[in-house]
Amino acid sequence: MSSTPPSPHPSPRPARVRPLRLAGVLRPGKPSDIWFKPASSVVVATGLPNLTLLALGRLDLVMYTMAGSFCALYAHNLPYAARARTLALVVAGMTASIAVALVTASLTSSAAVLVAVGALLAAAQKTLCDATRVGPPGHLIFTFISSATLFAPQSLGQVPGHLALTLLGGAVAWLVGMAPALVRPHGPERRATARALHAAAAYADAAHTDATGAGAERARAAAAGAVLAAWQSLLATGARTAAARRALARLVVRAEEALATPAEADPAALRSWAAGLRGTGAVPRPGGLRPGEADELLGVAAELAGPKVALLRRLAPGSPLLPIALRTAVGCALAGYGSLALGIGRPYWALVTAASLYQANVTLTWHRGVQRVVGNLVGVLAFAAIAPFAHLGHAELIVSCLALAFGAEALITRNYWLGTVCVTPMALLVTEFARFQQPGELILDRVVDTLVGAVLGVLAAVLVTNRRAGDHIEHAIAAAERATEQAEAGLTGAGPAEPARRRLTAALVDLRAAADAAAGEWWQRALPEQRVLAAERAGHRTLAATVRRPNGQGGDDGQETRTRARAADAWEGARA
Repeated sequence: MSSTPPSPHPSPRPARVRPLRLAGVLRPGKPSDIWFKPASSVVVATGLPNLTLLALGRLDLVMYTMAGSFCALYAHNLPYAARARTLALVVAGMTASIAVALVTASLTSSAAVLVAVGALLAAAQKTLCDATRVGPPGHLIFTFISSATLFAPQSLGQVPGHLALTLLGGAVAWLVGMAPALVRPHGPERRATARALHAAAAYADAAHTDATGAGAERARAAAAGAVLAAWQSLLATGARTAAARRALARLVVRAEEALATPAEADPAALRSWAAGLRGTGAVPRPGGLRPGEADELLGVAAELAGPKVALLRRLAPGSPLLPIALRTAVGCALAGYGSLALGIGRPYWALVTAASLYQANVTLTWHRGVQRVVGNLVGVLAFAAIAPFAHLGHAELIVSCLALAFGAEALITRNYWLGTVCVTPMALLVTEFARFQQPGELILDRVVDTLVGAVLGVLAAVLVTNRRAGDHIEHAIAAAERATEQAEAGLTGAGPAEPARRRLTAALVDLRAAADAAAGEWWQRALPEQRVLAAERAGHRTLAATVRRPNGQGGDDGQETRTRARAADAWEGARA
């Protein structure tokens, strides 16, 4: 086995323009398997404070409690030990964003200054959410809430009280997010394991029918990501869940084996084990394990195999996140100032529209722009239909907002534009908690701000080119080739096999992500597609070999078992 050596001096390739297509942009997909969790969580977390403020006659304060309550949308894919930390950080980040917005609003009433601060704040939120990998809904909720409060009249004396309400709403969101642990304490890990099994089964099916086609390549990339995510989920569990973690690890081992050797996998068995992870019953136990191999963990220390990447390093010069941050800042500023130039009273709507667009590349940003415009235009029609009921009273207003929040989470994982159909009327209704307004005026402002934000936001993405995407893919190819060589060394006993396999799996996932991101930039030099394909195939061949000969020991079953037992002990020791 060998890997393609990296070229130290890649030859310059001519730049080319990639078209921005519309095919499939509005096509609904499959919903997330946990869509109901953020949907129900946000209803409970916002409903309790809203009803309390209704009883107190202070619905004018809903914006501040809602800032904290919306934190309930985050971290539903994380094990509860990690979720507790992440939700606390999300609440802290939301409170800090609101603090910046409130203090700025209390010190100046200049719309130009407020737009500039809003654009910088949106760029910072986007960058930090991407760097910390906080997960959906990402920076959008932070930007939506902080931009709205930025344009709400304030005085410095009101800021502490309003921040206290945000923290109170955040505390409710934290409790709501952690409550399912009382009923199903290992639910997130079970779901992550089930996803890995399903993805491995899909790859095995694709490999049987189309071993060398694009469908099999996509299925393999998806399976590799799902297996790595499952190991990371298990590694993020608390120290008192060792027994459950080891039982789930046996299933992730089977998914990893199927990823490495799909021709030998049994897709039906993989799906059967995944189905057995539903509910709170016993974790399925794969058959065919020899005595002494029950704790075999081929995926030892997936997350701990390589060095930790510090947050500041992810934000260092040369980071692929920085061009996206610049696009966000420029696009939000253009949108805000464009709205002001047209005399619109709510420039933060245009700013938030622009902030919502920015994805990993221009192609995805363009797609999001189309989805945002279509969803908002349909959404204002929905608002026109809902407004008469919502205006019957404040209780009806609260019920309408809660129903729309639930609908948004139910639909947004199918396609962003479907979720926006519910988000748009909800955003319009939120402005009416202080006082009811004329629907026609709100609809007109929203439509104009949507178009301004989308057009100028996409324009900024096109103008701010990301030339670093090509460099990033070169680094990813080199990293995958190094990881392949290290894993090959482990096959011969010249190096540790387990950490090398984990580094190789992670490197292949990163390579595919870098290639997909670079392929979506509209102005980019020709990409080294053949080198990417060669690196991926070499890496997956090496992974298959490491599964067949896990520790470089051909026939010594006793040595093999002892090595695997040490790997299991090391994995448990790393978690403890």
